[in-house]
Amino acid sequence: MFDPACLANPPRRGAAKRPIERGVTLIELVVVMVLLGAMAAMAMPNVMVWIRNTEIRNVATSLQTGLQRARAEAMRRNELVRFTLVDLGSSPVMSDACGDSANGTSWVVSLDDPDGKCGKAISDTVDPRILDRHVTTASPGVRVRGTSAAAVAADEVVFNGFGRVVGAGALTVIDVDNETAGDDYRALRIMLGPGGTMRMCEPKVSSKTDPRVC
Repeated sequence: MFDPACLANPPRRGAAKRPIERGVTLIELVVVMVLLGAMAAMAMPNVMVWIRNTEIRNVATSLQTGLQRARAEAMRRNELVRFTLVDLGSSPVMSDACGDSANGTSWVVSLDDPDGKCGKAISDTVDPRILDRHVTTASPGVRVRGTSAAAVAADEVVFNGFGRVVGAGALTVIDVDNETAGDDYRALRIMLGPGGTMRMCEPKVSSKTDPRVC
């Protein structure tokens, strides 16, 4: 039967058909999740290495800052000032439970030995006359090793009014690296000269033309 409405609204040639909408199937969703999981698993080791290398850099920078502060104070005051590596044990803050340690990641700048007295107020009149201190937070995997010119463990260096290192067995090298050896992990070394000069370098760099070489 003829419909007059067809004459009023004839269909247009070439008119686009409305696309059929459909959702994501369960199989497609599972495939995407598997791919994302695989990519995350591959990226995770690199992320962990990056985090550890950042911690190593932060610890080394903090220790170098402490050394510079001790030397500057010695020259400003024209008296002996010491920089000491300290271990805080399980304490997250400076306390009198601290101990001088060649493997300490935190440091104290003082006029007297701060062993067991790190929690005292900063003062140049109250024993151990602490001038500055810093708690360096890092994961247990970051290792610090302080040594003297004789390559034996050392935790302290004293500067005189000229900024020079005084005393036998003084701390001359601080190595900061990862507790477990690995080529991906960075290793940094702070070298301290008799004149008080200090430099940070990288023991793993072997090229003599590289400015990072030790």
